[in-house]
Order: sequence, then structure tokens, then C-alpha cells
Amino acid sequence: MRIVVSGTHASGKSTLISDFTLRHPEFTVLPDPFEFIDSDAVPVSIASFVAQLGVAADRLTSEPHGDNLIAERGPLDFLAYLIVAGRLTGRPLDDGMLADLAFRTTAAMRTVDALVVLPLTARDAIHVPPDEHPELRAAMNDELLDLLDDRDIVGERLIVTEVTGTPDERVSAVESLLR
Repeated sequence: MRIVVSGTHASGKSTLISDFTLRHPEFTVLPDPFEFIDSDAVPVSIASFVAQLGVAADRLTSEPHGDNLIAERGPLDFLAYLIVAGRLTGRPLDDGMLADLAFRTTAAMRTVDALVVLPLTARDAIHVPPDEHPELRAAMNDELLDLLDDRDIVGERLIVTEVTGTPDERVSAVESLLR
């Protein structure tokens, strides 16, 4: 099974993947795409989000990983960040570039069996300091949840599961996808 774990920053993706793979070592982990871009890149920038979308899409479409993989973030995450960053800065991406990035996202998501989304909830709140861009974090969360309804991007066959709760409850929810 090919699983992508999505969510805004500081939503519990790394913890969920770590906990899941402790129980399921047969899964290959694809780490956060930020680890593969220029270390001098500003994490919160249009250029960084475009680069991370490229890494997230390319590794799903061109790299052989076998049948069992779990990826921290997919291109859908960065499409949401790009839409929101454009809105927050007043400099949205031009329609052509946005269409190209949406096409790459769609192609990559067609290679995935399940998308596990960790939405921000009051019950499972993870508080972040101001330098973690809380406005961007909240806006990206909302945009990501809106994109889940766009079947042109996520496709018809993709299993989409929003996961909340304790760390154990989250792992159990992902494990239920394996059955």
C-alpha cells in the first residue's frame, strides 16, 4: 500500500509515521521533502514550496519504492501552501503556473492508494510559537481540507481518511487501511 500523510506543519505527521513504522517496519519511509531541497532555502517561501512540491511529486511518480511506502507529505500539501501563501502575501501564482503544479499534483496522487490527513482540531491541539507562522499554518490546514473535495486533483479511487485522536488512535486508524 502506498500511503501519503498530509497536514499543515506541526500537525503530528512525523510522530504518526514514526509510530506506524515501529509496528510496520516493512514500509519504506519517504521523509519530509524539505530535507531534499537546498539547505539555504527559506522554508516559508513560494520558491521553497514549489521545490518541495516537485520533490513530493517526483518521488511518487519516478522512484521505485516497492508496494509498501509511507510518505511524509505529498504534493497536495505544497499546492495548498502555494495557494495560501499567494493569498496571504497578495501575490498569487499566475494561472498557468498554478495549472502546471495542479497537473503534477494530480499525476502524483494517482500513484497513491491512501491519503491520511491530519487536520488541526481543538481536541488534538499542538501549539506552535509565533515563529512557526500560525496564520499560514491555519490557512494551509483549511485549504488542504478544501482541496480534498476537488476530485479533479485527488481522483476518484484514492482513499482519503482524516485522522485525529491520540497517537495510538491515529496509528490504529492508519492500520485499518491495511485491512
